[in-house]
Amino acid sequence: MSLVLAVSAAALFSLGTWLLLQRSLSRIIIGLGLLGHGANLLLMLSGQRRGVAPFVGSIGSSRPADPMPQALALTAIVISFGVTAFLLALAYRSWQLTGDDLVEDDVEDRRIAREGEGAVDEEVVDQEALSAATVDADSGGETTGEEG
Repeated sequence: MSLVLAVSAAALFSLGTWLLLQRSLSRIIIGLGLLGHGANLLLMLSGQRRGVAPFVGSIGSSRPADPMPQALALTAIVISFGVTAFLLALAYRSWQLTGDDLVEDDVEDRRIAREGEGAVDEEVVDQEALSAATVDADSGGETTGEEG
């Protein structure tokens, strides 16, 4: 039974991650929900065997249940609910503004990427100028252009 639950958790994590990497906000929200369910399933698996509820005076000689996985699962449910509500609000606002739920490329990111490419080109130009100056110095003379 644990193997089936572990495989199910892995499938939820993998499908959730794949959906989270899509450009559609609705797919991202569904992927986040699947990741949350996978996390809850993983927390349930980490609790191992069930035991007696840890009430004072009711334990006796039997083994009490570990309350930590239940507390973590409850926290994960609350956090995933809050994040899902926030993403739904973002998707609704995006749909109001653009009529679509696709996440477009950011113009600022494109500009920074272009500047990064320019910086690489400047480095190449500097290296080419340095190597040309080195070759001129090795050939034995100044290359300032005053000949004659």
